[in-house]
Amino acid sequence: MAERPAAKNPLAFIIEDNESVAEVFKIAIEQAEFETEVMHDGQTALERLATATPALVLLDLHLPFVSGAEILRYIRTEPQLAKTRVILATADLIRAEILEHQVDFVLTKPFGYTRLYELAKELRASL
Repeated sequence: MAERPAAKNPLAFIIEDNESVAEVFKIAIEQAEFETEVMHDGQTALERLATATPALVLLDLHLPFVSGAEILRYIRTEPQLAKTRVILATADLIRAEILEHQVDFVLTKPFGYTRLYELAKELRASL
């Protein structure tokens, strides 16, 4: 009997303009058993979201070219992204409060690696 190939890990997009912060996010989410793609600006993220369906998006609000709020609006209006879980990662408490009903979780920066890892692991288990 042939062995079945291992199930592929679900895809997570990390949309964060600070490259060092994005790298920490990437490591935490990969440790939670996601495949990751990192984007450092909103335009690139929108282009990629038009061709892929990530299970998870970790989204910063303040991005070059296209804001995180616009990306969130796109995610929430596209039928193919209806099941995509969104974690908003921001230091902007006012915007986070306004958008919290549109996302699955809000993480207020700065937050620890462990908090992100545990949340991503919890989301991974629910897929």
